[in-house]
Amino acid sequence: MPILALAWKSLLNRRFTAALTVLSIALSVTLLIGVERLRTEARTSFANTISGTDLIVGARSGPVQLLLYAVFHIGDATNNISWESYQAIATQPKVAWSVPISLGDSHRGFRVVGTTPDYFVHYHYARDRGLEFAQGHAFADLYDAVLGAEVADSLGYRLGDSIVLAHGADDVSFTRHEDKPFRIAGILRRSGTPVDRSVHVSLQAIEAMHVDWHGGAPIRGLSIAPEQARAMNLRPKAITAALVGLKSKVATFQVQRVVNDYRNEPLTAILPGVALSQLWSLIGIAENALLIVSVFVVVVGLFGMLTALLTSLNERRREMAILRSVGARPAHVFALVMGEATVLTLLGVVVGLALLYGLLLIGQPLIESRYGLFIAVGAPSAHEGLLLGAVLLAGFLVGSIPSYRAYRLSLADGLSLRV
Repeated sequence: MPILALAWKSLLNRRFTAALTVLSIALSVTLLIGVERLRTEARTSFANTISGTDLIVGARSGPVQLLLYAVFHIGDATNNISWESYQAIATQPKVAWSVPISLGDSHRGFRVVGTTPDYFVHYHYARDRGLEFAQGHAFADLYDAVLGAEVADSLGYRLGDSIVLAHGADDVSFTRHEDKPFRIAGILRRSGTPVDRSVHVSLQAIEAMHVDWHGGAPIRGLSIAPEQARAMNLRPKAITAALVGLKSKVATFQVQRVVNDYRNEPLTAILPGVALSQLWSLIGIAENALLIVSVFVVVVGLFGMLTALLTSLNERRREMAILRSVGARPAHVFALVMGEATVLTLLGVVVGLALLYGLLLIGQPLIESRYGLFIAVGAPSAHEGLLLGAVLLAGFLVGSIPSYRAYRLSLADGLSLRV
């Protein structure tokens, strides 16, 4: 304790340099733990992009491909599912609910999702959070549309605005359904899921847009007005995929087997959680790169402390000589410098954590509302505790270098400098 008290007084005597060193370590710790917290929460958020859905059913394909187009709306389906097949699956005794999804259209770079009002009831994310409307309501009219938060924000849309959808992913003049505009009936609250980047309409609306189209192009000489389309049979012929919820988790593999062995057409049923894990294994390399960068930032901060301590040794040779002359042993000199390095590292870790929690408290509401990513403000996790322990150990090892150098300074060398 006397050595630590002496180390503290020595640092106070060099408070400006010590403060800069503590700040350097603190910023490094803030970045390290901040990136670890962010990547952990991002991974959790990714894993919970869709929850409460037991199976995703689509045409025969790989699990990741089905997940990409059915949930993330990336890419295209290998084939569609006939409406009859969907009805056969939806009416299975062990199926509690099902939501059909029809893809293929777009609006200014955002995918259009044809579905039913049940979509807004049964789609859950982040363990058990449901979709919420920031404004308006689900589509009630044939030509109503519900926008995700990002679509509304980036394009500046409001309730009641009119929008025109386009056939396919390319929103160009000759593919637009300009004769059947839609009215914005609702805008969803930001969720941090692909729902934010989607335009939602009814399955009947998808059919109404294409009653005078064939093979991806308008039928020449045929034009059906919006009101005429209302009176037509708009029962879907096919859908892209379906979200399925079961009455019991025990029945998951049984229903999956029924779908995979369906005889009328080749279908695939996947478990969303398993497919999400497979997808994360492909794209999760970036999170490790971020952690590596953060570790190197910490190393740079600790080397800054090493440089400051080594630089100060030459200026403190008289101080060391005086300590030796009044009875301090080489071990005391070693402990003094080690004490300084330990205090600097501890202060850096404490200040870094305080800075991180301050930033989280300020930025948490903004990050959640803007990006839909919830970052918990809680005690450090076990893995974060290991990282902090590694920082303290690294600070101890780095501090041993100038401590050993001070230890080697002989009494004669110190006294050769005039006091």
